Amino acid sequence: MAALSPEPPSPRWWTGPTYSGGMANRATIRDVAAHAGVSKSVVSLVLRGTGYVSAAKRDAVAVAVRELGYRANAAARTLTEARSHTVGVVLNDLRNPWFVDAVDGLNAVLNDHGLQMLLGDHRLDSRGGSSLLGKLLEMHVDGLILVGTLPETADLIAAVSHVPTVVLGAPHAPHPSADIVTGDNEVGAGLAVQHLVDLGHRRIAHIGAGPSPVGRARRAGYEGAMIANGLGGLLRTVDGGYTERAGHDAGLELLDDSAAPRPTAVFAVNDMAAFGLLSAADELGLVVPHDLSVVGYDNTPTARMLHIGLTSIDNADRLSGRRAGEILVARLADPGLPPSIVLHAPTLVARSSSSPPRS
Repeated sequence: MAALSPEPPSPRWWTGPTYSGGMANRATIRDVAAHAGVSKSVVSLVLRGTGYVSAAKRDAVAVAVRELGYRANAAARTLTEARSHTVGVVLNDLRNPWFVDAVDGLNAVLNDHGLQMLLGDHRLDSRGGSSLLGKLLEMHVDGLILVGTLPETADLIAAVSHVPTVVLGAPHAPHPSADIVTGDNEVGAGLAVQHLVDLGHRRIAHIGAGPSPVGRARRAGYEGAMIANGLGGLLRTVDGGYTERAGHDAGLELLDDSAAPRPTAVFAVNDMAAFGLLSAADELGLVVPHDLSVVGYDNTPTARMLHIGLTSIDNADRLSGRRAGEILVARLADPGLPPSIVLHAPTLVARSSSSPPRS
């Protein structure tokens, strides 16, 4: 039987990375160095953006990275440097838009320092029965940013005690080692009340948020400003919460004039509660601001929309986010820094939801 002739070799048409088992062989830092005609240490300096490297060598490395499709191995970098260059950012509730400006300011600073943000919602994660903090710690995040007030569980306290942490937008931290960056809630609430008093209102009610730290501070500011203006006998608070539904239900209770004179103005604990109050007023046939003036808190993007026009307290959230990022970066560079508390002064932004009361 005649021997079979060997098949001719297949034409070589692929000049990019070779494949094995369906997966591409990734270019390594050695490949980049060889392609650029430089040492591995030079490639490493260029990729990290540190040290002095001539413009010609930087350009050669950039060309090699692009032509080889090189991607840095984050896991290898973590092992080499004992850092992941990531920061875990845990929101207390993704539904509340107050954090938008704060996270925007935070992200700008982290990006400037080569840190990536891993964002998670504690409320959603806890409903699924898993531990968001546990996941972030497994990823070896370099630090944590806790946005808003989180339940002080044993897992949270343990995480904060071991990982550099900044609390953003809440007046208290779950562990004394954490830094705090927030607005002065009592001062902000006082600004809201004083604005309404200056417009001529006396029956000024408050939609609160119960025993939460932020809720307590804003209620204290409301009560203090009312008393300072000689209106202590007209204090009236209904605890609702931070959601639009809570504000709606509390608003219906406040605006029911069967038991007490209806307030001419309401200061809500946050913008979301104020939006719910606006809905309640509309259901009752009240026109804002002619029948009822409304002031919120947080100056959220929705409050700034022209057809909403909600008077609100600006809590310097973007500035607070930037400051939180700067503090975390400094702590990563020097873990021995003492914990700090930064209070930013809030301001009132008057819009169309507040006006003098009707005669």
